[in-house]
Amino acid sequence: MIVVTGAAGFIGSCLVSKLNKEGFKDIVLVDDFSSNQKNRNFEGKTYSEKVDREGFITWIDSNHRFIQFVFHLGARSATTGFPKEVYNHLNLEYSKAVWNKCVEYGLSLVYASSAATYGMGEFGYDDSHEIVEKLQPLNLYGESKNDFDKWALKQEKQPYFWAGLKFFNVYGPNEYHKGRMASVILHAFNQINASGKMKLFKSHRSDFPDGGQTRDFVYVKDLSEVMLFLMHHRKDSGLYNLGTGKGRTFLDLTRNTFKAMGIDENIEFIDTPIDIRDKYQYFTEANMKKLASIGYSKPFYSLEDGVNDYVKNYLLNGYFL
Repeated sequence: MIVVTGAAGFIGSCLVSKLNKEGFKDIVLVDDFSSNQKNRNFEGKTYSEKVDREGFITWIDSNHRFIQFVFHLGARSATTGFPKEVYNHLNLEYSKAVWNKCVEYGLSLVYASSAATYGMGEFGYDDSHEIVEKLQPLNLYGESKNDFDKWALKQEKQPYFWAGLKFFNVYGPNEYHKGRMASVILHAFNQINASGKMKLFKSHRSDFPDGGQTRDFVYVKDLSEVMLFLMHHRKDSGLYNLGTGKGRTFLDLTRNTFKAMGIDENIEFIDTPIDIRDKYQYFTEANMKKLASIGYSKPFYSLEDGVNDYVKNYLLNGYFL
């Protein structure tokens, strides 16, 4: 039995799809299943049980003998709009409870951290445990994720195996429900469909041209590959970056979206809102040496190939993964 929390969400539902394709059918889906829109993400998938997230911790007590692995991907992922108490409950205290149950019953755990923990990148984007205490996230979401990473690293009692994955800018199928928190590719696709053009923020720094702001965009299918690798690997516990290791510009991303849609480029640059300018990241890029050092060698999707697959095989057809 494999447990996936956040199973109705973007990354969780894609992982369930990958597990099904690899022959795993005894999967327990954990989430708040009150959203009919999100629930479309697990339609057509094979699983053995659905468990409401608020009852999951006690459910473990009765079912731990059957659990082989826990993927804890459920979180409050919106970076704004909620009080700190919500992030503390869902991203920090809830994760501590999952961790403690895995310790109690000798279970292995992979959980979702975030590149949002790196803040403005003052200390780089290295997944070294030594810098975790120094990091200064820019929002409550990143803060809650970093607080849990800090807590996990201090624990004397740990799961049999554990890995905290610092997801960078993830894009791909099944993210339609995320609204403004969806990837720039989905926003570009929707804007281009509606108006034939895409609006990007101007650069307000002399060292970056308009559209030259850079992110490490990683395709959700690569996340599933890495998580499956870790489920089989089960050693070398710790924090790991999960990006491609190569930052790309928003201009690159937008041009590839136009190309995949078969539409001529029409890009407009607008001012970055003043209220977010001082916290706007101009560059992120994951150092991926640590994951490679434990034996992960599969190539990641290039931005060109990932955008092309996402747009042509999912967005243009309205398909789910």
